[in-house]
Amino acid sequence: MELEVKTLAGGAAGSITVSEDIFGLEPRKDLIQRVVRWQLAKRQAGTHKTLGRSEVTGTTKKFVRQKGSGGARHGNRKVPQFRGGGRAFGPVVRSHAFDLPKKVRALGLKHALSAKAAAGDLIVLDEAKSADAKTKALKGALANLGLNSALFIDGSEVDANFGLASRNIPLVDVLPVQGINVYDILRREKLVLTKAAIAALEERF
Repeated sequence: MELEVKTLAGGAAGSITVSEDIFGLEPRKDLIQRVVRWQLAKRQAGTHKTLGRSEVTGTTKKFVRQKGSGGARHGNRKVPQFRGGGRAFGPVVRSHAFDLPKKVRALGLKHALSAKAAAGDLIVLDEAKSADAKTKALKGALANLGLNSALFIDGSEVDANFGLASRNIPLVDVLPVQGINVYDILRREKLVLTKAAIAALEERF
């Protein structure tokens, strides 16, 4: 599969051949959805908590006689049916994460990359480097490329100046190739890969 390579200034820089097994698959929405659900569940804090009947302040003394009052039988002021009582079956601190096989995760990433390539939303740069850490200059370069919402994936390390210049641009994310993930690929309109990122991905898969 042949892809055109561009420079950050918007010029042509030749072409590159990429693997059909990574960028040429027929995208499966069910696989991509499974991976996104797994990612979002895993990152949930799970710190929600309510007080149960054993945790609220109150007396456990039987406050009304068992028979003869004409009302229901009660023995504890901390039960859920009373105001100020504990919550019945309330949320507790827990992890929302669930397991997903490594092969499914890898396949989901391949299908997300293929979906971007099939939609024409994949751009290949020769390199993502900036001479200085100036946001204004980088915004101009992105405007030339027609990028309003983009995820940049570089090699094993992101160029320091490029990372600083892009940090204050809305809807633009920059990640090293180790951090590539399905959710971030889908939440931005365009996916921008450097040649170093493509080489790392093909080596990984």
